[in-house]
Amino acid sequence: MSIRLEDVDLIRKRTGVSYNDAKEALEQCNNDLVEALAYIENKNNLKTNKVCCGENLMSKSKDLIKKGNKTRFILKKKDDVVLNLPVTIAGIVSIVAFPLAATGLVLALATNHKVKIEKQNGEEVKTSEVFDKMSSAVNNVTNQFSK
Repeated sequence: MSIRLEDVDLIRKRTGVSYNDAKEALEQCNNDLVEALAYIENKNNLKTNKVCCGENLMSKSKDLIKKGNKTRFILKKKDDVVLNLPVTIAGIVSIVAFPLAATGLVLALATNHKVKIEKQNGEEVKTSEVFDKMSSAVNNVTNQFSK
């Protein structure tokens, strides 16, 4: 009985084993795919759904990025919008240039700018309340220093 390359590829895709291990499993199990998967799982103490989790992670990541692109990071001075970015971009900038982003945020709060995170439907995200409290605290400190 010959072993088909498609079967070997399928087992490799599901388990992440080498061609030799997949071929050996098929030989041991008389070309029965389900038995070969079980054989590899038992032999290597694997859970075959680990590969599926990677695909699920990619799907969740794409959904998160789409949601971040629809949610806005808004910086206002009174009623004038100074900065309006997707949260995805604001997050990337915060990671890549953290010292610059942190300094900019503190300076914005010190100069009475308001920071909002707004969903696509215009609803503010609860973190905006935290930014308001931070702004009030920074304003209190700057007022004490200016006296």
